Amino acid sequence: MSQENVDTFKRGIDAFNRGDIDAFLEGLDAEVEWHPVFQVVMLGGVAAVYRGHEGVRDELREWYETLGEVQVAISETRDLGERIVAIGRVRARGQESGAPVEFPGAWVVEYKNGKAVRVREYLDPKEALEAAGLPRRRFSPA
Repeated sequence: MSQENVDTFKRGIDAFNRGDIDAFLEGLDAEVEWHPVFQVVMLGGVAAVYRGHEGVRDELREWYETLGEVQVAISETRDLGERIVAIGRVRARGQESGAPVEFPGAWVVEYKNGKAVRVREYLDPKEALEAAGLPRRRFSPA
């Protein structure tokens, strides 16, 4: 099942990057818990947990209200069975200013029955590796 989880994650990122939110949600359990960090740091939001497909839609709406264009590039994916760790970069452009923004991103995603049930975002790939129970290592972002 683990390679299927990696494939599901990659399909979700592809769907996200082309703006197909319905296809993105297909890889998420209906009761998914999404623990964002990007809103808190990049958008000045407050720490929150988004629950279910509607919660994730709310999170994405917040992104697109501030950032007119968002792309995620994954440089590394670690298969941990029912969890994966993905490391990459987020590139965005301000909705009003057009100013480009780029920062590292990392995700620890837990799966059950082929759907993501918990997603945690990190700005520091080392923290994501540690959260997934992997040793910290020197990391060179893509």
